[in-house]
Amino acid sequence: MSAILNVTIGKLLEDKAKLHPEHEAVVYSDRKLRWSYREFDDICRNAAKGFMKLGIDKGEQLAAWSTNTPEWLVTQFATGKMGAVLVTVNTNYRTTELEYLLKQSDATTILLMDAWKDTSYIDMIYEIAPELKDSEPGKLICSQLPFLKNVIVLGDKKYPGTYSWNDIVKLGETVSDEELNKRMESLEPDDVINMQYTSGTTGFPKGVMLTHNNIVNNGFNIANCMKLAVPDKLCIPVPFFHCFGCVLGTMACVSVGATMVPVQEFNPKRVLQTVQDEKCTGLHGVPTMFIAELNDPDFEKYDLSSLRTGIMAGSNCPIEVMKAVIEKMGADEITIAYGQTESSPVITQTRTDDPIELRVETVGKALPNVEVKIVEPGTLREVPHGVQGELCTKGYHVMKGYYKNSAATSEAIDMEGWLHTGDLAVMDENGYCKITGRLKDMIIRGGENIYPREIEEFLYSNPKVLDIQVIGIPDEVYGEEIMAWIILKEGETAEANEMKEFCKGKISKHKIPRYIEFTDAYPMTASGKIQKFLLREKALESVRR
Repeated sequence: MSAILNVTIGKLLEDKAKLHPEHEAVVYSDRKLRWSYREFDDICRNAAKGFMKLGIDKGEQLAAWSTNTPEWLVTQFATGKMGAVLVTVNTNYRTTELEYLLKQSDATTILLMDAWKDTSYIDMIYEIAPELKDSEPGKLICSQLPFLKNVIVLGDKKYPGTYSWNDIVKLGETVSDEELNKRMESLEPDDVINMQYTSGTTGFPKGVMLTHNNIVNNGFNIANCMKLAVPDKLCIPVPFFHCFGCVLGTMACVSVGATMVPVQEFNPKRVLQTVQDEKCTGLHGVPTMFIAELNDPDFEKYDLSSLRTGIMAGSNCPIEVMKAVIEKMGADEITIAYGQTESSPVITQTRTDDPIELRVETVGKALPNVEVKIVEPGTLREVPHGVQGELCTKGYHVMKGYYKNSAATSEAIDMEGWLHTGDLAVMDENGYCKITGRLKDMIIRGGENIYPREIEEFLYSNPKVLDIQVIGIPDEVYGEEIMAWIILKEGETAEANEMKEFCKGKISKHKIPRYIEFTDAYPMTASGKIQKFLLREKALESVRR
C-alpha cells in the first residue's frame, strides 16, 4: 500500500512549482501557449486572489461552463487554492439544465464562454437570469437564482452585468500574497472542492461532492498505474468538466509534474496533429474517440511514434479497438481504467506491464488503498471468484455524498462505507475485474438474463462493424427483446439478415438480436458516453413503424 497524500490541490501545485519551476506544465499546441510550472502556479494564484476579491468564500460554489480552455484549467487550480467548490457544467447543457444545476448547487458565481460554435452561452444566461442585463457586475439579484451574484465571461468583450476574465486578473493584483496564503492555510484536504453532476439519464442529475483527498490521491494513483512521470506529455482531448479530463488528465499530470497538453474540443485530426507536433507520450480517450482517430483517412500520415501510455475509459472498451491502439498507434503501455464520478472516479486500472490479455479483457485491479468486492445483487453477500455480481468499492476515493440529497447518498453508500456501483462484474483470484454489464442494462428475455456486453463483443469481430450498441426493448411475448444498433465501417454495406447469419452457430440462439438497425452515429453525452435510453426511444419508434 502506498501512502495517502494529505494535501490540498492548491498546495500540490505549489509544491510541483518549487520542484520543477521551469518544466512545462501546460501546452496548448494550436494556441502557441506554453506555461512552466512556476508560471502556471503564479497565474493560478492571481486568479485565486481575483476570486477572493469578488467576495467568494471557501465552500462557496463556483460553476465553470466552458470547453477545455486555459481559463477553465486555471480556475480548477485557483479554486483549489482559495477554497471555492468548482461545479463543472456540461458544455451540452441548455437553459433548463443550466438553471437546474445553478439552483440545485447554490452557485454564487458562474464562469462561462460567451459562445461556442453556433450556441450563445451568454444569451442562455440572460434568458434564465434576465435581471443580469440591468445589474452592476457582482450585484445580481435574480428571483429564480437567489444565490447567483457573479457572472464572469471569458475573453475581452464586455457584456452588461458581467465581469470579463481580464477583470478577474486585474482584481487579483489588488490582493496580497499574505491574504491568499492565509486562505490556503485554512483549507483542509477533506474539504469538498469539486462538484460534478451525474448524467441524469434516470431522474434529475445529482451533485457528487468530491474532496481534495478524493481527487489528489485518485490522480496520483492513476498516474503511477500508467507510469506517468515528469518527462511525459499527456494529450487531453476529453472534456475538463468530466472526471476523465480533470482527474485522470490534469490532476494525474500535476500529481507527478508531467506536462498537460489539452485539446479544446475533440477532433480526431487535431488530436493526431497535437500528438505529432508535441511528441506526446500519453493519450486519453473514450473508445469512440480512439475509433475516430484510427479511422481518420489521414491516420497513416501522422507520426505517433512518441506514444507510450494513456487511458481508454468512459464506456465499455472493445477488445479489437484496444488491440488497434496498441498495434497501430504504438501505445503499448496504454491502460484501461474503470470507475464512476462517485468514486473520484477510478476504482480499478490495468497496469502497463500486465499481459496483453489482461489489458484487453479486464478493467484491471483495484488502485492502491482501494477495496473492491463483488456481491450478490440486492444483498451484501460476497460471491466467489468467477461469479457475477455487483461491484462495490470502499476507500479514500468514495465521494463525500450527493449535495443536499442524503436519501440518494444512503442508497449509494451502505452503513459500512461501501459504494454500490450498479455495475455487474466478475473478479478473478488475482483481483482483476471484468465488467459484464449494468444492473439496469440487463435484458431479461423469456426468463433468461442476457448481458449486452457479451453480444457487443461478439459482433465487434465482424470485419464490417465499426461500433455496436445492444439494448433491450419491450416485447409482449418474451418481456424484452434484443436490439442491436450498428455503425458500419466507411464504405461497407450490410443488411440485418446478414448480421443474424453471422451470429448463427456462434452465440446462443436466444442471444441473437431480433432487431438490427444501422446508424451513422449514437446519441452521446459531451463526455463521450452513449445514451442508451435515447437509443431505446428511437428503437421503439422504429419497431412501431
